Amino acid sequence: MCSMLHRGRRRCAVRFSRQELALVAVTAVWGTTFLIVHLVVQHGGPLLFVGLRFLAAGAISAVIFRRTLRGLTRRELGTGAAIGVTIFGGYALQTVGLQTIPSSTSAFLTALYVPLVPLLQWAAFRRAPKPAAWAGVALAFTGLLLLADPGSAGLTLSTGEVLTLVSTIAIAAEIVLIGLFAGTVDLGRVTVVQLLVGGGLSLAMMPVVGGAVPSFSWLWLAAAIGLGAASCLIQITMNWAQQSVSPTRATVIYAGEPVWGGIIGRLAGDRLPGLAIVGAALIVAGVLVSELKPRARPRSGQEASEPVPLPERLPHGGVPRS
Repeated sequence: MCSMLHRGRRRCAVRFSRQELALVAVTAVWGTTFLIVHLVVQHGGPLLFVGLRFLAAGAISAVIFRRTLRGLTRRELGTGAAIGVTIFGGYALQTVGLQTIPSSTSAFLTALYVPLVPLLQWAAFRRAPKPAAWAGVALAFTGLLLLADPGSAGLTLSTGEVLTLVSTIAIAAEIVLIGLFAGTVDLGRVTVVQLLVGGGLSLAMMPVVGGAVPSFSWLWLAAAIGLGAASCLIQITMNWAQQSVSPTRATVIYAGEPVWGGIIGRLAGDRLPGLAIVGAALIVAGVLVSELKPRARPRSGQEASEPVPLPERLPHGGVPRS
């Protein structure tokens, strides 16, 4: 933040509040989860892992919101179930994709859900995207071309990359549904339902897709339950921090999620080609451009208005999107 000194000099200093530092820590944890999931699903079924993870998160959320669960309505049950379906689709596909692609690649591809949200709103509700949203989509798509196949002039995607891209559509649909019902339902009760539905669907689909049950491993089980618990803790931290952190500042911090994923992946041995790194940077730029809105002109003696808030993120680890 820059301020003018009495003598006319300009001094710049970057200051972070406790809340902002908490969000930075949350974003770093999100980035780390991509590598954890990538390693775990090499030794067990992805659907079982997703099922246990979200059932654990749902159980913990049920304890947290136990006082309000008695008032669950049919509308909230239906809303939670609908969002739970998108959670299942997004995380199941992303986790299956992580079996065959590096965690850093998955992190950057998953970030594409952000510029997809305004496009999905346009398709569903005829709300035309703003110019910034189109610019974000263009940057993100260019980044996708370079990240997915840096050695080719075309777009050649592996099965894991295709599954991850499809998962971003489900994640974007989740954000749209949350925005559609926000303010009309109790988010605590809906959160419990959606997590349990997402986890239950994952387990129910195992026989359909032929998902195998891995040999029992305490480490594998601890990873699933631990990520579920972390998801709840992350959301509580976000709800606390964003009471005082502006949407603009939060957007910049959250855009670091795939960056952290790339850093952690590189430390673990991922080596993205130079053009792929450029593509990853363009995806992050696309996320920022699509979410950051221009400030309105301030009236005399007043501050500029805040940009439109970020879509709400619920406690499924997610947005940390892994």
